[in-house]
Amino acid sequence: MTAIALFCGSNTGHGEAYREAATALGAEIGRRGLTLVYGGTHKGLMGIVADAVLAQGGAVHGVITRRLADLGHLHESLTRHEIVDGMRARKERMADLADGFVAMPGGIGTLEEFMEAWTLNQLGDMDKPAGLFDVAGYYQPFMGFIDHMIAQGFLPPAHRDGIVADADPARLLDGLIAFERVTVPKWL
Repeated sequence: MTAIALFCGSNTGHGEAYREAATALGAEIGRRGLTLVYGGTHKGLMGIVADAVLAQGGAVHGVITRRLADLGHLHESLTRHEIVDGMRARKERMADLADGFVAMPGGIGTLEEFMEAWTLNQLGDMDKPAGLFDVAGYYQPFMGFIDHMIAQGFLPPAHRDGIVADADPARLLDGLIAFERVTVPKWL
């Protein structure tokens, strides 16, 4: 694994826990010599993680949409950045560049990006591990909904293990590196 795509908030959320976790994750990515691939902005948790990777001497590759760049959201200090036409192109490019995916706390865009990666893995269209950085239990309600899908017969139980979830950045990255794809068929 050489590059991690990150999905997370362009806001910082309430309190310091999310900011501190973003710094810790970025520092861990940088210390490991991994390239961070993300949305290319200086805003919110996205900017905090990017700055922490750069502070460790790591490489950061931003992929930002033309509209967001034109609004002044481009992080000018990145190792490399690309400007693409829209969100679909952004997600496709990030997936091409990355060997794995991490979602930190964020909003609906973060969840949509993560779910696409998980779905593509589930269908066998992609074989790149995906994980949730479960800061302060942020993703516990989401995982409860995943359990509800299983209980209602819409998701095979083994597919809950189709992702890595951890509140510690080192364990999360270790889990992604060691991850083995779930091979249980999607169809019940």
